[in-house]
Amino acid sequence: MKDTEKKKDVENKAQELNPQDAVHEPALEEAVNPSQEIENVSIPLKEYAAQLEEIDDLKKKTDEFSDGWQRERAEFANYRKRVERDREMERQNSKLDIIKKYLAVHDDFERAMKNLPPEGLQAAWLDGLKLIDQKLKNLLEGEGIAPIPAENAAFDPALHEAISHEENPDFESGQIIEVVQKGYTIGDRVIRPALVRVAK
Repeated sequence: MKDTEKKKDVENKAQELNPQDAVHEPALEEAVNPSQEIENVSIPLKEYAAQLEEIDDLKKKTDEFSDGWQRERAEFANYRKRVERDREMERQNSKLDIIKKYLAVHDDFERAMKNLPPEGLQAAWLDGLKLIDQKLKNLLEGEGIAPIPAENAAFDPALHEAISHEENPDFESGQIIEVVQKGYTIGDRVIRPALVRVAK
């Protein structure tokens, strides 16, 4: 009853001010609607301070967890890169082990080609052997294998392995006299150093 009376009283006052809009003014209806009253809640100051402190602690913990997660993520990314690098190295080493076996066959074949008897081989046989030798060279080149230049070059311990140091008037000191066994590289990596005789 009292609410209805209040509402009518407000509407009457509003009609006196502006009779056309008074009945339909939503702000006035909201003002007298008791279900929409704002409720004020008060808590003790100590409890409020404790809640603020708890919020600060939670923020710190969140930051710590976030930092830890970022570190773990970075460490895992580094771990994955390291594993991939190790696997690639293992593949390269396995590949090089196989290639070294081919190089031994290639060496034997080259020696055989250098020491062919002057007679006794027909031209067709000789052409066939040369073709096999060329195929083997192409196979090695296709894998990125390159011979180390050594003939008449200056001795380089990173590329050459000296099997002897000899006095030789035809060569300067430190110059390679003879290549006993060819050396090979793959990219910048030495697969096998060249075995050489060096002048002293």
